[in-house]
Amino acid sequence: MLLTELNILNFKNIREASLTFADKLNCFVGQNGQGKTNLLDAIYYLSFTKSAFNPIDSQNICHDTDFAMIQGQYQPSLADSEPVQVTCSIKRGQKKQFRYGKKEYQRMLDHIGRIPLVMVSPEDNQLIAEGSDERRRFLDIIIGQTDRAYLEHLSLYNALVKQRNALLKQYGEQSAISNQPSDDLFEVLEMQMIPHAEYIFARRKTFVEAFVPIFADLYKTIAEVEELPRLTYRSQLFDRELGESLHRTRQRDLILGWTSQGIHKDELEMQLGDYPLRLVGSQGQQKTYLIALKLAQALYLSMDQPSLADNRPILLLDDIFDKLDASRVARIIELVRSERFGQIFLTDTDRQHLTDIVKPFGSSKVFYVSGGDFRAG
Repeated sequence: MLLTELNILNFKNIREASLTFADKLNCFVGQNGQGKTNLLDAIYYLSFTKSAFNPIDSQNICHDTDFAMIQGQYQPSLADSEPVQVTCSIKRGQKKQFRYGKKEYQRMLDHIGRIPLVMVSPEDNQLIAEGSDERRRFLDIIIGQTDRAYLEHLSLYNALVKQRNALLKQYGEQSAISNQPSDDLFEVLEMQMIPHAEYIFARRKTFVEAFVPIFADLYKTIAEVEELPRLTYRSQLFDRELGESLHRTRQRDLILGWTSQGIHKDELEMQLGDYPLRLVGSQGQQKTYLIALKLAQALYLSMDQPSLADNRPILLLDDIFDKLDASRVARIIELVRSERFGQIFLTDTDRQHLTDIVKPFGSSKVFYVSGGDFRAG
């Protein structure tokens, strides 16, 4: 999938932009706060129907305007001569509109996976520094781009957990002045949760098994050291069935006011050797780990969609070379310029740095960015 043209109106600090892109590498150079990341976020929007950084749509509209529009023209495959237009329209106080060609989606969920994309940014450090919900989201983004049923199961499971939590809170607060709630109320919800949880667990398990060798190979290629990166999937469902766990912990959950068992408690452990990455990894090691993780995501998405003529995801690389030595930067560039990876959009603040990066690429463009304006170099 190639993005050939992009038109933007009133998105964040970008008042108006119309850009055409190279098939392989597109670079954006400028100081911080000028709009480089906002441009990448607009591309992200067209793949995931939302911002990578701010989930509230209205807050992505320029402050003194009432609407924003992002429109991209894509080449669906190398063999397909007919481009497709994808359009997102956002108006304050109204439902967001999203179109793929002439089709308008009623559910944004139906668009996920049509334009495979991977973004690498400084925000990825949250995968290491923040709680397990960030790492589960990483799993969900990858699997969801290749398995629509997974997203359906995940949505239904989360809704049922929310309902169970509401019951737990309601009856937990009332338990001191009334009888205990009927088990039937909980069992109806819990029986519905089980098949969704089992599907999600099975997909996460098989994904991690296939993903880890790709990730480990990329890490070793970039780092050129003997450090052993580890990525381990932990779930309560490895040890016991969900129905049994929910029944066994129901009284404790009434006290807590929330559901303590289930795949919403899964963890993806990140380690170097036998130790947690967040404790033993230097800034350079952590950055290398995260970049290898995201590049592995791109390769996995390519392999998991073999039916497409050109199934390589679009790759967004936002300020990724900070805290990396020159040799690691060189190895990353050598990796992504290969045919294993598709179209790339890259930002940096150093013009000379980008000039050196662009040299090995056959098809490339450079854009200068200032105050939300873009000028081709």
